Amino acid sequence: MSSNVMLYIIYGGIITFVGIVIAYVILNKKMMKTDYKQIKNLRQGTESSTFSLEVFYQKLYVTYSKIPFLRNYIFKLRRRLEILHVDDEYATRRDAAKILSEVLLIILPITILTIIITKSNTLLLAIILVFELFMIDTLIDSLADRLDNNLLKEQLDFFAEIRHAYHEFNMVEEAIYQISQDDEKNISKQGEKIYEVLISNDPETELEKYYDIAPNSYLKEFAGISYLTKEFGDRKVDKASLYLKNVNNITEEMQIEILKRDKIDYVFQSLSIIAIVPVLALEPLKTWATSHFTFTDTFYKGKLGLIAQIIVILLTVICYLLLRKIKNNGSTDKSVKNTDNPWQAKLYRKPFIKKFVDLFIPKKGTRDYINVQKVLKDSASKLKMEWLYVNRITLAIITFVVSLFLFVQIHNTQVKLIYTSPTSDYNLMGGQTGRELEEAYKLTESDNKFLDMFRGNRNVTQQDVYRAMERSKDYENSDSTQIQKAAERVYKDKLLVINKEYLGWFEVLLSVVFMIVAFMSPIWIMQFQLKMRKMEMEDEVMQYQTIILMLMRIERVNVEIILEWLERYANIFKEPISRCVNNYEAGAWEALEDLKNETNYPQFIRIVESLQAAVERIPIRDAFDELDSERDYYQAKRKESNDRLISKKGLYGKFIGFAPMVVMFVGYLIIPMVFMGLTSMNSTMSSF
Repeated sequence: MSSNVMLYIIYGGIITFVGIVIAYVILNKKMMKTDYKQIKNLRQGTESSTFSLEVFYQKLYVTYSKIPFLRNYIFKLRRRLEILHVDDEYATRRDAAKILSEVLLIILPITILTIIITKSNTLLLAIILVFELFMIDTLIDSLADRLDNNLLKEQLDFFAEIRHAYHEFNMVEEAIYQISQDDEKNISKQGEKIYEVLISNDPETELEKYYDIAPNSYLKEFAGISYLTKEFGDRKVDKASLYLKNVNNITEEMQIEILKRDKIDYVFQSLSIIAIVPVLALEPLKTWATSHFTFTDTFYKGKLGLIAQIIVILLTVICYLLLRKIKNNGSTDKSVKNTDNPWQAKLYRKPFIKKFVDLFIPKKGTRDYINVQKVLKDSASKLKMEWLYVNRITLAIITFVVSLFLFVQIHNTQVKLIYTSPTSDYNLMGGQTGRELEEAYKLTESDNKFLDMFRGNRNVTQQDVYRAMERSKDYENSDSTQIQKAAERVYKDKLLVINKEYLGWFEVLLSVVFMIVAFMSPIWIMQFQLKMRKMEMEDEVMQYQTIILMLMRIERVNVEIILEWLERYANIFKEPISRCVNNYEAGAWEALEDLKNETNYPQFIRIVESLQAAVERIPIRDAFDELDSERDYYQAKRKESNDRLISKKGLYGKFIGFAPMVVMFVGYLIIPMVFMGLTSMNSTMSSF
């Protein structure tokens, strides 16, 4: 076993070296083309003689954008990073190439290792390679999230410096301009953008544009508060600047969010890896079990072993996707996708497909249509109704075809096992070696001749096999007793089994059941995400309280402005708040009453009731006076709520993350070994 491992390592090293050489040759040829010549001409006279990693990433970006498979990933990264790097093409390309390179450095060794380990199992190899595509997306998202977190941490220092600069200049725009002169930080670019908004001829319009591209809600809040302070002026509250108090409130929100993200990352940092390991460990585990306990060969190399592998792989994929949902359920999908013309829209525009999909879409106004529309809105999905049903139908068809293929493959695996396994009796803890094994394989080859002769003929009898053996040269020196025993073995143990290994109606029915499950799974995933998002309700409502606390003491702020701010930062309650804003001019009290009736979360209803009171009876400051007086209590409560939320997520995450590992060891190793061991022992005892 050690020599095989050493051989695999050598092969892996050779493959890696050849890959590096090929990549170098391709990159060298690319450098001679037009794009690289343009870069070279631009760098003439300014380039350094030493190696520059920055320039290397720029070249890699051009290379990645020309490779069909990698082009989609590099452009996806670009669309997300250009939000962080405002108008900085150089930094956007650099970080996009850097992240994709890091992902490839992780995935390529795993891919090579997977090919080495599972090269003898083509089906498992194909499934794992497809599964690694999911891993690429996850790694890209996690590395891009790291840049988001770094920006959030930079904002803490940025806001701290804003306080000192504001004391010096006593002007919002000047303070932001002075602190934004550090070109090395991403937050400085955001500060420059906010400064340009504040000094523009139409700051309100420019501010709305910035809201659409701001990388996080805290910069939106800061830009909005800075604009309101510049327009309406600052004033003293409890002998302190209201603007600086609001900046301090945003800083406290960011500190809570950073701690929350750090804790969630710590809890989930290894769960995704633990969930993936069973898929990569299936083949080594199988090799270990069959080499030490050869009586397990009939399980691992037969259809039961393949079924167990498929179950472990499906469970791993499901748990992996659920882990991502649990970790990121508090916000909408961060990945930047083509929401204007995705593949679903292109497919739906084809007349035949459109007619077929429309057969499944419920009619507008029906209960089913309303329920699906509600799930789409509540789960913050960006899919349209038509796109959702394209997804569901596509997934159902693929599942049906793959299920039929797997059932056929399961039958073929069992037939292959009968045709290739040595025909001999097994010992309990070991198999035949040397001459015994050679004789067993010769007997298998002899049996295969008769299997080929009668395979597919369901009317054949044991006597037919006996007569064929009598005429065969393989048994010309055997007596009738030996031939009878061989005929019984071939007929009962092999031929009858092979003739039953075909796609049956029950398996077609199972494929239909799997197809229905696949058709419903997008809805179930959104419902699961909705339940997970409800865990974030308390945290989001406390964010609303902070926003109201910042706005309620600013002059000329009314209930409508507060609702517009809440809509801008809302996530879970975004749809009902948007409807309230749209209906506000038709009747403020009635719109707020509808908003209250659409939700059932007590703390949010309390905010709506306070807004109703501020519409007609009392000033906003008095309606929310408890927010200021009980600020410390709410902060402590929010921290405790986050701890409970993280603890609950961690509990769900550990249960889901360890499920594939437990199933692999129990269902794929322990139970088969015990069952096959008892069966082998029973066969050995009955032979005496």
